[in-house]
Parts: sequence; C-alpha cells; structure tokens
Amino acid sequence: MNIPKLKKIKTTKNYHGFALEDDYSWVDQPDILDVLKDPKKLNPEVKEYIDANNKISEGYFSDVKEFQKILFDEIKSKIKLDDTSLKYKDKKYYYWAKTEAKGNYGKRIRQLIDGSKPEEIYFDGDLEKKRYGSEYFGLGSVSISHCDNYMAYSLDLKGSEYYTIFLRDLRSSQDEKDIIENTSGSITWSLDSKSFFYSKLDKFHRPRQIFQHVVGTPVDRDKLIFSEKEDTFTCSISLSSDEKYFIIGTSDHITTEEYFFPSSKDDIKPILFQKRKKDVRYSIDSWKGYFYVHTNEDARDYKILRCKTDQIDKLETFIPAKKETVIGGLDFLDEYILRAEKSDAIPKIYVRNIKTNKEEEIKISDEAIGVPGASLMQKDTNTTKIRISWESMATPGRIYEYDIVSKEKKLVKETEIPSGHDPEKYVVERIKAKSHDGRMIPISLVRLKNSKQDGKSKVLLYAYGAYKHSISPSFSASRFCLVDRGITFAIAHVRGGGDVSDAWHTEGKKKLKKNTFLDYIACANHLIEQRYTYRGGVCFYGGSAGGLTGGAVANMAPDLFFSMLLLVPFVDTMTTMLNEKLPLTPAEWELWGNPIKSKEYFEYILSYSPYNNLDKKNYPPILVTTSIFDNRVLYSEPVKYIAKLRDVKEDDNIQLLKCKIEAAGHGGMSGRDNAIKELAEEYSFILKNAKISK
Repeated sequence: MNIPKLKKIKTTKNYHGFALEDDYSWVDQPDILDVLKDPKKLNPEVKEYIDANNKISEGYFSDVKEFQKILFDEIKSKIKLDDTSLKYKDKKYYYWAKTEAKGNYGKRIRQLIDGSKPEEIYFDGDLEKKRYGSEYFGLGSVSISHCDNYMAYSLDLKGSEYYTIFLRDLRSSQDEKDIIENTSGSITWSLDSKSFFYSKLDKFHRPRQIFQHVVGTPVDRDKLIFSEKEDTFTCSISLSSDEKYFIIGTSDHITTEEYFFPSSKDDIKPILFQKRKKDVRYSIDSWKGYFYVHTNEDARDYKILRCKTDQIDKLETFIPAKKETVIGGLDFLDEYILRAEKSDAIPKIYVRNIKTNKEEEIKISDEAIGVPGASLMQKDTNTTKIRISWESMATPGRIYEYDIVSKEKKLVKETEIPSGHDPEKYVVERIKAKSHDGRMIPISLVRLKNSKQDGKSKVLLYAYGAYKHSISPSFSASRFCLVDRGITFAIAHVRGGGDVSDAWHTEGKKKLKKNTFLDYIACANHLIEQRYTYRGGVCFYGGSAGGLTGGAVANMAPDLFFSMLLLVPFVDTMTTMLNEKLPLTPAEWELWGNPIKSKEYFEYILSYSPYNNLDKKNYPPILVTTSIFDNRVLYSEPVKYIAKLRDVKEDDNIQLLKCKIEAAGHGGMSGRDNAIKELAEEYSFILKNAKISK
C-alpha cells in the first residue's frame, strides 16, 4: 500500500522560553475560515494529500464492501422508516413530524384542531433539499409565527454552520424576499408576528449580536438590540414560558449574564437581571408573576431561586442545592412544576404541586439504569396530563400519557424495531472503576445475556469527557449490530463531562484535564480485571473532544486497544488554543487554559496534546475522520495528526484518514441514508479489526 507523504517544513515558534517545533504548521492556513465558505481556497497540496488518503481508505475497505452493505441493511432494518411523532396541541393547530421510507429528511405537518381543513405539510425536507440543489442539507430552525401565517426557517447548505434564514408565507406557500445570511440559525418570533429576532455571526463565526427583522423590510434596516463586547461570550434570545418576556442570554463556558424585556412592548430596552460574575452560571424564566432562576451561585450543582418579576433584587430559595446531585431546569403547568435531577450519572424526574409545595418522583420503570424524560403535550397548561418517557441501553424508548393526579399512565408510543428486538436477550450493568486518585468512575454497559465473562470478549468503550456534557445510558438500535456479534458496548462516564456533578466536570478541565484520560484507562483496566475483556481487546470510540480523549490515551496506553475510531477529533489541541482568531478558541480557554498568557497552561496542554505527544511506539489500527467544512474542529488537526503519526509509529498497523471535501460538517454527512452509510463503515472498521466478518 502506497501511503502518501505530506511535505515537511520545520517551523519553530517560541512561547514562554520554549521552542515549539512543528513540521506541518503550514497546513494551518491563515485564511482557514474562508475555506469553510469556499473549499476552492484549500491549499492544493493539502487537497492532494486528502484525496490520496481517501483513496487509501477506499482500498482498505474494498474487501469489506459487501459486509458494509450487510451492515447498512441491518442498521436500516432496525429503524421504522415510516414513522409519525405524537401530536402537540398549540392554540389552533396540532403539530407533528413524519418520516417516510423513501425520504431522508422528514416532513413537518399541522392540522386545524377543529378538522375544518385537511392536514398541511408546511415543511418537506426532501423537497426543500431538491429545491436548493445542495448536496448537504442542514436544517437549523423551523419557526412558525404566532399568527400562524408565516414560517421562518434556517438552512446550512455546506456543513460549516453558517445558517441562512428564509421566510415563507404559509397562506401562499411562497418565499418572501427576506433572506438573512451568516446567522447562528436560531429564530424567535415577536408576539404580534410582525418581526423576529436572530443572532448574527461575526467575522470569527461567533454569534455576538441580536437583531430584530421586521417582515417585508430590507435586511440592512434590521435593528440591533443587543451586542456582546467580550470575545469569549456568545449570545442568544428566547421567549419565556409564559410568553411575557424575551430573554437574552450571553455566556462563555463558565459565566452567564441575562437580560429581559417585555414581549408586549415595541420599545425594546433590555434590562439586566444579574451582572455577570466569573464562574457563576444562571438562566431565568418567568411564570405567573415570578422569575425562576436556575443558578450555580453558592451551589455547584445548581439550585432554583425565584422572585416576583417586579422585585428582581429579592430572590428566595425555591429548590435548594443537594450534594453531588445536579438540579435541572423547570417545566410549568398551571398547578404543577416538572423538573429533572441527576446523581451518579442516573437521571430522575420530579413533579411538584404548586399549592401544597409537595414533590414526588415520577417512577416509570423497574429498570435501575435508564433515561427518563418528561414533556408537555399541549400549549394550554391547564391540564394534569403530561408525557413521560423511558429507555435503557437494552429497552427501546416508550412514551406514556401520564396523569399527575391519578398517576395513571397509558402507553401511547413505543419505538418499533422492525427487524425485531428482545430486551430479555441482554444484560444492562452499572459498575465502577477506581481511578488513579481514588475516584470511582461509573461504567454503563450492555452485553448479550449468554456472553461469558471469561476475559476473551471484546469491548467497545465509548467516552467523551468535556464541556460538562453527559453521556446517558440510552438506547441505540444500531449498537446491536456489534452487541449481537459478541462485542460489549460500554460507556466510561469520565470526568470532564457532567455525568455526576459539577465537581465531575471541574476535575476534568484545565490543570486537571489528564484526569479524563486516566479515568478512561482505569475503566479499560477494570473491564480487563473483571474479565469482560483482555488487554488488547478494547476498541476506543469517540468524537470531537472525545477524539482528544482517544488521541491522549493512544499515546498513554496503546496496548489496550485492537482498534480506535477518532471522529472529527480535537487532536492538535495546542495549535488551536494558541490561535485566538479561530471560532471557538477564546471561549475554550476557560476549559483548557490560555497557553498564550500562561506558561503553566502552555506546559500542561503540551504535556497531553495528542499531536505533540506522538512518539516512537506501536499504535493500534486507527480510523480518523474529518470534513473540510467542520468549523468546530478544523480539518487541519486530523490531517497533521495522521501525517505525524505515520512518521513516528513503529508498527505495521493501518492508520486511516477519511476527509469529506463536500457535503459534511462536524456531525458528518446530512440525511438518514448517509448517516447509516457512515455508521456501517465505522462498524466495518471495528469488526474487521476484531476479525468478525459476518
């Protein structure tokens, strides 16, 4: 196999007295954000290298093409292609969504509640994709005006997350001339339906301004209503639960500040709710004369405060903080309040009687490990009925209509697996691994009930570990393509994520970031010790910041793995954190540290950055994916990583780079079939290296 070589140009830059050398820094184009808009601006030598690597990948997978087709059909057979969501009752209309066997993007449908007119397809994803003629079709928002006559929708037609907002008159089904480019994709209508609000992206792809667009007027006359001055902060706008206020939120990863203004007034003057304080995150909502405040001030895992809307300086505790229990947000009914909380990576749902102030957990299933959910079934909050849901790693999702008063529940929808699925064939377990500092790291896993715990099986161990993002032990039908072939699927709830508590997150960021990687290694070793697998029997699977975790543990403990999948991986951490002009970098310093200003952070990031720590050793087979249009993890990171990896590795294992030149973003290609195709390819890589061929 003729492995392509990338040109080397050694550069040296000095930081804090340290000479940082990089043979491939030339790949980091100064105009890299322009490439996101126009791939023709990609350096031709980089394009040639990417094309050559894509050919190598095609050659590698040539002997499993038929197997990929089998996996594609198998995954697709587990999806109910013709499916309809439950209806939501909103004023005059029922709203629901529908997918079809021949389509890839689904339909949005509504019908007058009185049935006086037939159902109306107000947005058909497949028809819209054909209309715009783009290979990629990313839908941001679809928002219908309060008068029911207009629909504003946002599209990303490349994958770079530059959303364009369009406006359609639903009475004529004709698009208006109102076209707004370079937005975040969010849309919030005024109550009178004469205008809507949106966030504009700046030159660094950061939404730092809120504008108001009046329907039918030129876009250049849009009114600026809020502007964020800090480079690290981004802003958005929403409508409160009772529709009495618009709320502007501006934040970085650790600090928020919110403003509000009455939804009934034309004269917009945002009012500051609480001045930003470093490390304090809060959000407000209004209901029946009160502002409810979800905040971590003096409560690491959050609490709920409230105050009368005309007395914002007189806050009182509504729901107090609990030790290592994450308090979630609220949903309101006239007489009840719904809320979520989570402890030990296990979520729960509670309902509170507003009159009696009594609260109780809504228990949905006898299964110990699963994911509950609660949602409203109509806009009218004068009801005691809600929808609750349940799923686990072995049990497909079920939705019940639940009466809060009678506690009666009725199954109204169950995720159907057309090819069949028997939860009784599987075991769902929660075990814990002791990390290097004594912290017990939860592991959720699902495996065949008849599988032997004899130290001979293989395990796919997934991880993320950043941004306070939690990985729930939820159901995924496609995973059983692996599980049914004897591979245990496991989730390592490593620190850096928000699976357990705020401390769980803070213990995996900045100068404690290595805890994330050491936690993962501890989980892998525990699975080996408990004979779920063996050394060299683990597959790493993770993307984005999870790809950073994979790249780091590949350097630290490569002998654990028989294969690794690093999807759009954040592997050139140092280079990205040193470039303040990239879309995400300034805000990211609160998570990783600022290596420009701090020698300590420079040295610490350098000590684990996957690209900088590649060394002469054996590495397992690795599949790395990326996309030219990915604005979150730029294509340059995986390109440089794979080039350097091949330079230093001492093994004969395959290390592949697959890069989408068109029609893909951070989340891969658009469309159901494309998503299944990508998954089938990833699974074929895992199974090929597991020596499972059918």
